[in-house]
Amino acid sequence: MSNKVKDFTDMILIEAMNQAASDIHFLPNKDHTTIFFRINGDRISYSSISKVEYEKLLSYLKFTSGMDIGESRKPQDGTLTFTQESKLIDLRLSTLPVEHSESLAIRLLPRNVVYKLEELFLFPTQANTLLQWIRNKFGIILFTGPTGSGKSTTMYSLLQTIVKNKPFQAITLEDPIEQELDHILQVQVNEKAGISYDAGLKAALRHDPDILMIGEIRDRQTARFAFHAAFTGHLVLSTIHAKNAYGTIFRLYEMGISASELSQTLIGVASQQLINCPSDVPMQKRTAILEILEHTILQEAINGKSPYTNPSFQSFEYLRRKANALSISKEKHTVS
Repeated sequence: MSNKVKDFTDMILIEAMNQAASDIHFLPNKDHTTIFFRINGDRISYSSISKVEYEKLLSYLKFTSGMDIGESRKPQDGTLTFTQESKLIDLRLSTLPVEHSESLAIRLLPRNVVYKLEELFLFPTQANTLLQWIRNKFGIILFTGPTGSGKSTTMYSLLQTIVKNKPFQAITLEDPIEQELDHILQVQVNEKAGISYDAGLKAALRHDPDILMIGEIRDRQTARFAFHAAFTGHLVLSTIHAKNAYGTIFRLYEMGISASELSQTLIGVASQQLINCPSDVPMQKRTAILEILEHTILQEAINGKSPYTNPSFQSFEYLRRKANALSISKEKHTVS
């Protein structure tokens, strides 16, 4: 590949980094390709390049990320590391065959950037709640929320907090590994190599872990293993796809987890969303808020009672109003 193609590709990656983009999307049409950046959750048009330029860029990235450069009829995945001014970025690439070519999506994952828990949340009491949860020696903590809501970032931060304070044996099962963590065993799930979540969990439990982080509970078998690990003396952190915190309970029932198992092992459920930061928060555009199920409200949810009927439950709607009031209050204070 020519240096010209590499330089052109590097220019796009550097611009994406400078704009703090989390993803780059290449959308090919008949005679050109549009490039989009995802910034703070929004997909923003960045540029347009010719079909010839895109085919060269695509071939270069497929080659350097370990994909089959001659295969264009099947989806492929690849990984690449990019360095810019001592900043190390892991790139996760994915291709998808489309009518005129292949589309390309790149996820940008800054390496070794693990935030302190108190930096992630608008309301400090919510960070404190999570810190209380990880004091448990066994049980399961679940996170839900849309893609890009920061669930993995929160779990990484919790893991680092745990192993920093005590020399626990912590193991993660991830697909893919999004950030490298110190003093933690990280296992890449690879179905082709026979390392499924199922096989990985079995192997991880033989490594005598105190803590297990499972990237995602996807099916009944993974759910059963996760709850079995929690029930037999391990602290388990994981994510699950559900509409909200209350919906997580129904998802677990669908996966064959009983009310008794939930009552005995489920420490808490946190549904996470990102909202725009108040104007006085430095260097951040978005921050996290949580709908939290714990203690009595969690037990009521397990028994089928909606938390939204409980006046002490803080819904996303309530939290957004509270965030807005906080922002207005600070603006008035600044003006006065």
